[in-house]
Amino acid sequence: MKKRQGQKGFTLIELMIVVAVIGVLSAIAIPQYQKYVAKAEVASALATLSGLKTNVEAHTVEYGTFPAAKTENDLGAPIGMKLGTITFKGQGTGASGASGTINFEFATSASNSVSSLISGKNFELTRNTAGTWTCKASGNNAVTADLLPKNCK
Repeated sequence: MKKRQGQKGFTLIELMIVVAVIGVLSAIAIPQYQKYVAKAEVASALATLSGLKTNVEAHTVEYGTFPAAKTENDLGAPIGMKLGTITFKGQGTGASGASGTINFEFATSASNSVSSLISGKNFELTRNTAGTWTCKASGNNAVTADLLPKNCK
């Protein structure tokens, strides 16, 4: 009798199990990665807006009002950002004229490479008359709270 030689390679069942495990891992990992990318894009936009606060404060001290949309070039706001657009909106007049918001609206994913989780959504930094800044997402088209940085709720 001849001795049977050891089999080399994998059986079909073993290969199918490996493919199933990879499929399950992918089903979990891909959505988490997309959420991570969206959070990074929101953090990048917040960093951009936070950098503008100093220029807005200087404008408010010099002119006594929150800057209007026409002065965004003067304040160092990046124009034509791939992530989205920045707008300034003053609130009130007189003593309350120094309050306002800096709004960031993300571009639509069809026109840019913005994550689909934040495409077309927005959030804002708001300055009150006392000079305190708050970050929030509000309105129908706001970035969801789970994608905002911890200091912006």
